[in-house]
Amino acid sequence: MYVDALFRHLDIKEFRDLDEEDPLEVEASKFNLNYIKLDGNVGCMVNGAGLAMSTMDIIQYAGGSPANFLDVGGGANEEQVKNAMRIILSDPNVKGVLINIFGGIMWCDIIATGVVKALKEIGCTIPVVVRLEGTNVEEGKAILKSSGLAVIPADGMKDAAEKIIAAVAKGEN
Repeated sequence: MYVDALFRHLDIKEFRDLDEEDPLEVEASKFNLNYIKLDGNVGCMVNGAGLAMSTMDIIQYAGGSPANFLDVGGGANEEQVKNAMRIILSDPNVKGVLINIFGGIMWCDIIATGVVKALKEIGCTIPVVVRLEGTNVEEGKAILKSSGLAVIPADGMKDAAEKIIAAVAKGEN
């Protein structure tokens, strides 16, 4: 359920039935994250609905299938990013994660720090591909590279999609 304007409509808010929503969507809403569960096996973390749509399209174009739409938005903090990763990884259908961030308002170093914290705390045995571009991109890439984690860097959306699809296919063989 998209809840951005519900604070203006308290009369409608009381009709929200959490039992009718996907538990992961409810969990994401607790952290002001937008999450929609889908049927695929590639988890997606993005910032912005347009980037989410194009990321899901390019995953399909590369031969994969998106498992979710998870938008951290433009003002996410490390804790929100960490919870976004936790939510994505809690879906048993997810066999790989593509993080595709364009740092305009959202800074790439904040995303990278949140991802590193999440992967270290949660642990992750599936491939994670990260494509960062924009504000503080070099800092973000350095954080990921020095983390000691097996995060796969990507240059551009096509490269990211191809890498996650190949990594997921390799893991399923």
